Amino acid sequence: MTLGTSAVSKRAAGLLNEFVTIRLGLQIPSFSYDAPIADLFPAVTAQAQEAEAAGFDTVLVMDHFYQLPTMGEPDEPMLEAYTTLGALASATEKIQLSTLVTGNTYRNPTLLAKAVTTLDVVTGGRAILGIGAGWFELEHRQLGFEFGTFTERFEKLEEALQIVLPMFHGERPTFSGKWYHTESAINEPRIRDHIPVMLGGSGEKKTFRLAARYADHLNLITPMSELRHKLDVLDQRCAEAERDPSTLETSTLLTVVVDGFDTRRDVAEAVSGRAVHGTAEQVAAQIMTNVLDVGVDSVIVNLSTHGYTPGLITKVGEALRPLVSA
Repeated sequence: MTLGTSAVSKRAAGLLNEFVTIRLGLQIPSFSYDAPIADLFPAVTAQAQEAEAAGFDTVLVMDHFYQLPTMGEPDEPMLEAYTTLGALASATEKIQLSTLVTGNTYRNPTLLAKAVTTLDVVTGGRAILGIGAGWFELEHRQLGFEFGTFTERFEKLEEALQIVLPMFHGERPTFSGKWYHTESAINEPRIRDHIPVMLGGSGEKKTFRLAARYADHLNLITPMSELRHKLDVLDQRCAEAERDPSTLETSTLLTVVVDGFDTRRDVAEAVSGRAVHGTAEQVAAQIMTNVLDVGVDSVIVNLSTHGYTPGLITKVGEALRPLVSA
């Protein structure tokens, strides 16, 4: 079973108009708070609740089992993503919940569809599926997940999307691919006929092609200086998929460092092109100029260098919310 390019992209474009995905997101990528483990999740909950009160529309966590090399050491605390999001469902009321992004290699696509649909049910329709091909080889090797080649991981991702999306829509897909097989896969209960799908990455050939065919939203993991070029290429991929590019939302992920607040670590060189420094007002001005004015629709920020600092999320939200308000 292979869905035609035109059919997939037109269906995604039609459904998108019914759903607002992300305008202002807060990513929580670190759980190292120099506090007892018993206080770890209460700190995560407090951040999600502060983000909701400050006008963020989405809270996102990483789907990793080890801390990333740009963020710290592998053995630093890392909560499993979907357990965390499920717990945050009961601690929040209106904010959307997602990963940035799910590693497709970590879960069978039918299990992933069930997990995200369940999250959508328990939140009353607040789930987003963030998904990517997977890349952190150390996790795969040490935890026993098959890593495979770059090409194989993207083959798996495309097959997974052809299973997960129909399951979101209440269909019962029978699929026989190179990597995955299903037989009339059932996914009930559901609360919505579609759950927004966000792909994350910057690959112009593979990621952008899949986003144009299957996604509602593309999060661009790329230096701000490259955003305009990436949008131009994305337009080309949408044209190839016979899709109106205005129906594919875009965002970028930035690390925000706010003057006057203590920091726990410096910004890693690998993400320096995606970091914004200054007062909250200066940060907002830079994001307006380098992201939104370039044509990216929305922004997702993390405050990872600060750890958890009560009040900081509110300050950043107050500065950024006017930029993305309709």
